[in-house]
Amino acid sequence: MVKLNKIYTRTGDDGTTGLVDGSRVSKASLIMAAIGDVDEANCTIGVARATLGHHAFGGMLAHIQNDLFDMGADLATPEGIEGALRITPGQVTWLEERIDHINSALEPLTSFVLPAGAPGAPELHLARAVTRRAERTAVAAGAGVQPLAYLNRLSDLLFVAARAVNQSEAGDVLWVPGASR
Repeated sequence: MVKLNKIYTRTGDDGTTGLVDGSRVSKASLIMAAIGDVDEANCTIGVARATLGHHAFGGMLAHIQNDLFDMGADLATPEGIEGALRITPGQVTWLEERIDHINSALEPLTSFVLPAGAPGAPELHLARAVTRRAERTAVAAGAGVQPLAYLNRLSDLLFVAARAVNQSEAGDVLWVPGASR
């Protein structure tokens, strides 16, 4: 368990931060950008959870938030560290199972959907967009296969979850192309 008695250490005042193995990198490095984007995705999922309240997705989103902390540890640990906390194929499969379950209850898409609708749906769409950015940054940082697969599936899960929230209300908010408006 993590124990933090002191919040500030002053070790990052020079613009560097420590990785799990004790090495230091620039706070502007791609790996730190990826970790920051994953943290931001986690925060947006927290906003969606708060907006949804006691919705059926609360437990699933809490599980994902914990996985994203695992992701941060994975990204902050250089390759070759034995016993490191890593995103696993099982975590990716867990997301796929939820995507399939949620999507099976949705009407097939007939249009692109707008990030709008019932409370919680726009927040899930925002989390999806931030997760896609985290995925792009993780690719640029050279993240491993499992973190990239996890982020890719997570954005899909957030999309179908947003659609499910909207389906329980008035339905998807569909894109109306300019020529049709």
